[in-house]
Amino acid sequence: MVIKMEQFNQELINFIKSGSCIFTCIKTIKEILKKQGYQELEETFPNKIKNGKYFIIRNDASIIAFKIKNNAPKFKIICTHGDTPSFLIKPNSLYYENNYLKLNVIPYGGILNYSFMDRPLSIAGKIVTKKKNEYQSHIIDLKKTVAIIPSVAIHQNDKANSNLDLNTQIDLMPIISTKKELSIEQLIKKYTHIKDSLFEYELYLYHNTTPEIINEELFASPRIDNLSCTYAALEAFLKSKTQDNQIFVVFNSEEIGSNSIDGADSNLLVDTLKKICANINLDFINAIHNSIIVSADNTHAKHPNHNELSDHTNTPPIHSGIIISKELNSTTNCISATILKHICEKYHFPYSYYTSRNDYKTGSTLASANLKHLSIPSIDIGLVMLAMHSSYELIDLEDIKTLYQVLKSFYEIKYQYNKQKINFL
Repeated sequence: MVIKMEQFNQELINFIKSGSCIFTCIKTIKEILKKQGYQELEETFPNKIKNGKYFIIRNDASIIAFKIKNNAPKFKIICTHGDTPSFLIKPNSLYYENNYLKLNVIPYGGILNYSFMDRPLSIAGKIVTKKKNEYQSHIIDLKKTVAIIPSVAIHQNDKANSNLDLNTQIDLMPIISTKKELSIEQLIKKYTHIKDSLFEYELYLYHNTTPEIINEELFASPRIDNLSCTYAALEAFLKSKTQDNQIFVVFNSEEIGSNSIDGADSNLLVDTLKKICANINLDFINAIHNSIIVSADNTHAKHPNHNELSDHTNTPPIHSGIIISKELNSTTNCISATILKHICEKYHFPYSYYTSRNDYKTGSTLASANLKHLSIPSIDIGLVMLAMHSSYELIDLEDIKTLYQVLKSFYEIKYQYNKQKINFL
């Protein structure tokens, strides 16, 4: 598998820059799919689909793309998530205090609080405009720096370097101006083509610093979790060739528990698979029994300065290839792990196991959320990174390339599983 790394890396940078929030991420993927000849369908897609390339979108915040082979008996599914830790702008968002115009925001996901201070912040998301009695939704991205959260100087807080205890209701409120009169609507109209009046919004603050490649191997960027895995999975989906039915899913809401209309803990995936089966005369129960789902997400690398944060044997450093997660709350079992390990060993892709320390709490995975609605063999894999949930994270570029290669091979490999035996064809 020959990869032109310079092009791969530049497209990764472009993808992360354009995916400034969940809505712009899904919009970017939609545009890529359409350029590749994929047809957008309604969720119900009542038309009779045949061999072909399709996608559906829910709420502008999650997407399922699929390549259909009418005679294929199973599905190969890869899921990721496109939401990232950031700030959600509250209703009645502007207030004037101490001669500053400030934004009232709430942290979205488990952000590393101090990493968002003194950083250039922009706004992206979804809005609804009103013109007479007509309401229209729009996906927007201001792209310009419009806000900043100033820290307290060391001279005024002598504990800043020893005990930085930030209050999210006080310390993390961004300033946008010294003028009382400025409004969110004015900002939107200034930096976008919106003309009609603002009626409703779901808007996020995001760190809009440009991603950087360090010494041709390290990648520092906002939103590495989880747009690095999403990019690798999308590329694998687009470039793989197989006779199986291929599914690529990007969910919303993973950072806040997946419990939403467009999250992994919804009916989106199971209903879509049932609809596909009905369209191509495939028995749903048999298809699911033969299928497998791979959940790709980021986790923590061994820290260069804090080995005590790692498990004794299962926390690799970056530049270790992909990881296979075998946490208690992961969905990985010995059968699903065997399939991924076989791929890695056959093609000499580096891989490691990952478990966290027993005294650290770990979150749920996309696959485990899906299992509430869809009983399907699954595995949790991904990439290790540093500074997770910081506004500016760090990962290894070679690892992202490896994940792409592993996921592409997953789509393409032929295997049969019958009770206690796996045959690779």
